[in-house]
Amino acid sequence: MDKKLNVIIAGRMSYKDALELQLETQRERLEGKIGDTLILLEHNPVITTGRRDQSHNIFVDPEKVGAEFVKTSRGGEVTYHGPGQVVGYVFINIREYRKGIKSYVSDLEEVFISLLKEEFSIDAGRDDEHRGTWVGNTKITAIGLAINRDITMHGFAFNVKPDLSHFQWIVPCGIQDKGVTSLEKLLGYEPDMEEIRQLVIKHFKKVFSYK
Repeated sequence: MDKKLNVIIAGRMSYKDALELQLETQRERLEGKIGDTLILLEHNPVITTGRRDQSHNIFVDPEKVGAEFVKTSRGGEVTYHGPGQVVGYVFINIREYRKGIKSYVSDLEEVFISLLKEEFSIDAGRDDEHRGTWVGNTKITAIGLAINRDITMHGFAFNVKPDLSHFQWIVPCGIQDKGVTSLEKLLGYEPDMEEIRQLVIKHFKKVFSYK
């Protein structure tokens, strides 16, 4: 049977509203009310952390710079999300996926390696020590996930055209000796967000073998 993917384009919202949407979607996937689902959206400016304390990696008062601050259940360290990113939240049954968590993360990375190479002739790859998709020494896609009763949540944040100066508010993912880039910076012009969202869907379906 061909695998099918439910795709929701949710627009722009606060991180807290998106978190509620994630929890609801994860619960529905767990109960079998929906199939595998990918939610694509943009966030208002937000600094998020995983389960560990990250105060030493945050250089601003989020409230004073107009950003939310949210501590989440995902793995990983501090991240920034904001307008100009394609953020994707993925809800699949990791047991049905049958390849393991490391392969799942590797496939998320591959979505953007494939997209950048095939659509824009940009060579991207992986870093042996740090998850995500990298162009040289700069990260273009951050990845973080959590799993509850075999159902994934969280996912990826692809830097299409965010304000890169906002990443100076933090040490992104706790990595001090590497940088952050965007598709806009690499191309030298402003990409169309809707076009990029459709390319993300295209390559996600290809890598994960959805119909």
